[in-house]
Amino acid sequence: MNFQQLRSVREAARRNFNLTDVANALFTSQPGVSRQIRELEDELGVVIFERNGKRLTGMTDPGKGILKIIERLLVEAENLQQASSEYAAQDSGTLTVAVTHTQARYALPQVVQAFRNTYPEVRIALQQSAPEHIAEWVLSGRADIGIATEGLSTFPDLVSFPCYRWSHLVVVPDGHPLLSRSPIKLADLAEFPLITYDVGFTGRGHIDAAFASAGVHPDIVLTAMDSDVIKQYVSLGMGVGIVASMAFDHGRDRGLRAIESSHLFAPNVTRLAVRKGAYLRAYAYDFIERFAQGFTRADIERALHPVVAD
Repeated sequence: MNFQQLRSVREAARRNFNLTDVANALFTSQPGVSRQIRELEDELGVVIFERNGKRLTGMTDPGKGILKIIERLLVEAENLQQASSEYAAQDSGTLTVAVTHTQARYALPQVVQAFRNTYPEVRIALQQSAPEHIAEWVLSGRADIGIATEGLSTFPDLVSFPCYRWSHLVVVPDGHPLLSRSPIKLADLAEFPLITYDVGFTGRGHIDAAFASAGVHPDIVLTAMDSDVIKQYVSLGMGVGIVASMAFDHGRDRGLRAIESSHLFAPNVTRLAVRKGAYLRAYAYDFIERFAQGFTRADIERALHPVVAD
């Protein structure tokens, strides 16, 4: 039995039994993945996966139980590597943070700057992507920490901490007709073409839910992941923007005006997530405490490693 066999089983379950995707994730070949799985099944004397010919179609009941054990073993193996690194170098290494663009651009800079002042020997790798990819990277160990507004609290193998609440703002060019309407209504916004975030990004779900609940049909003509892109097209007169409140700066965003709209859309909560059971270096705890203020290292450790009652 070897770790490559265990990783092949875990990735097959994570990637909907698609061996091509598993091979790509493990940097190997599809026949190599099939061989690793077969060898493990032969060694254990148990069929882990259901098959249709050569294709994996699901997991057997014994396989589901074995998968839980495999996941624990791999987490502990990675924890062992982290622990050895911790003792070898207390204040140096790499902290990988998977994060959405909005959080990286507007919420993290001060935290990262203060963290680097404290840990000058720690390199920070910011990996920007969509929330579902962020969760996947944290679960797989590719990232130590994930930060996003959507989705992180829905994964049972992640522990997530609420960091801060924020709302959306409406952004228009100087002189826009909406500036004379106070307070604005959803029906007011529906009179104009709208520019906002892609589905799944930066509270877009709350925007869609507000319009749907009111029975108002918005004309969303352009979407983007990046708040700066949205504001750029608003400044060109292409539509009314809906952006995260922290993405607007009255001094920097000249030619644009912000309109209060927290009464229109539900508030959002940015969360920080870590894989359940993960071993974190001391500086990772410090980073979490800085961003998820109000949580101590003891709080974080209890959440990551809950004590199971006898």
